Amino acid sequence: MDLYETLTGRRSIRRYTEDPVSDEALLKVLEAARIAPSWENRQCWRFIIVRERSVKEKLAASLPERNPCRRAITAAPIVIVLCADPAASGQPDGKEYYLLDAGLAMQQLMLAAHAEGLGTCWVAWFKEAVAREACNVPAPYRVVALTPLGVPARRPSPRPRKALSEIVFAEEWDRPLP
Repeated sequence: MDLYETLTGRRSIRRYTEDPVSDEALLKVLEAARIAPSWENRQCWRFIIVRERSVKEKLAASLPERNPCRRAITAAPIVIVLCADPAASGQPDGKEYYLLDAGLAMQQLMLAAHAEGLGTCWVAWFKEAVAREACNVPAPYRVVALTPLGVPARRPSPRPRKALSEIVFAEEWDRPLP
């Protein structure tokens, strides 16, 4: 799959088949995350691969009932828990780089999953303390996000995106790009 097809074709998947994820595909998506860029190459992230139903149920319980990914967490064959150590990353100009670094790693993982024919969905709306306990995450690590990983039951249509003219400026704020 071409890079731009991967970028434009990736969707948030919330329904999965019962088909297993091969170890080969799992290792490919984890490798994509491993090679992600990070501030000063500090690589503050860690990933927990969850296959056990009881742990997935605990993770699902960390999501509010209104979160549409709650069912996906228990239905997908794998859930990946993204953790990061704030102290192992930087805070230049007061910015929490561990969040950016972790986000870059997860984005690469999600794009690689799509290229492998798998689905993911970024899940950040959850009670961190519950997720931390479910996976026995030690301090100082933070649970940044979760993603189900599996074969999509269906592929949603593209969602509307803002035009470049709405989000890109030239030289200064609100100056249109020629």
